[in-house]
Amino acid sequence: MSNTMESMRRKISSAGDLQAVVRTMKAMAAANIGQYERAERVLGDYDHNVRLGLGKCLRDLGPGMAMAAGPTPTGRAPVGVVVFGSDQGLVGRFNDDVADFAVAALRGMGPNPRIWAVGERVHDRLGDAGFPPAGRFAVPNSVSAVAPLGGRVLVEVEAEGGRAGGAITELHLYYNRPAPGGRHAPVTQRLLPLDARWQQEVLALTWPTAALPEVLGETMPTLKALIREYLFVSLFRACAESLASENASRLAAMQRADRNIDDLLETLSGNFHRLRKSSIDEELFDVTAGFEALGTDKA
Repeated sequence: MSNTMESMRRKISSAGDLQAVVRTMKAMAAANIGQYERAERVLGDYDHNVRLGLGKCLRDLGPGMAMAAGPTPTGRAPVGVVVFGSDQGLVGRFNDDVADFAVAALRGMGPNPRIWAVGERVHDRLGDAGFPPAGRFAVPNSVSAVAPLGGRVLVEVEAEGGRAGGAITELHLYYNRPAPGGRHAPVTQRLLPLDARWQQEVLALTWPTAALPEVLGETMPTLKALIREYLFVSLFRACAESLASENASRLAAMQRADRNIDDLLETLSGNFHRLRKSSIDEELFDVTAGFEALGTDKA
């Protein structure tokens, strides 16, 4: 009986240690969600300002100039795809959902799309589905690491276009976006081409003040710089939203684990107390039986 009680003590101690780890991970995930959501909100304002600047340049240059400033279609350039996932587990279906969503779209694209995965786990899932990525990037572990990732992705996309014999003129992003209730939803964003539809969306933005802006210097170099900034900001926002979703998924998983450990501890504690009571009852029975036996012998 004592060995069984000692085993129960070890199980209760192990469960308590595991719960401490889970609660630490819960706190870290909650803190990370906040920093990525704040970064996404700030980038939303910056993205709006970049689009306002693009609208001013397009009005000055006339229709079609954004396409002239961007990559030129060659008729043989591959489609580029960037899929954001995670390097770590404990995130539920986070990687499965975005991978399934991207694979469904990839099956309708042209032959040999160039795919880049952000995260080891989504990289493996895309490969298992028959779409092995051309490259993989590590998932940033802080807001300050998101900007360098965006720069590396743009450099790799440009380099891949050169290796393929022409600039990549069509680029799609696939990532998870936070949804109400701590959930996430896979979404897509097309960054390239900067076609007539995109230009109409930019031109539809109105300047927020009565003082109309002016472009200092030549308009075409300014337009090219703003286009690159637009691409960079879009990658940054997609990554920030993906990271916020990842941590929300991890927080939800840790909350479920915490509740399960609470239930386990309650069960283990109940079993331990029953074993302890049974042990005490047995000891009392032995004492009583011995006392009665001693009284009988004296009689």
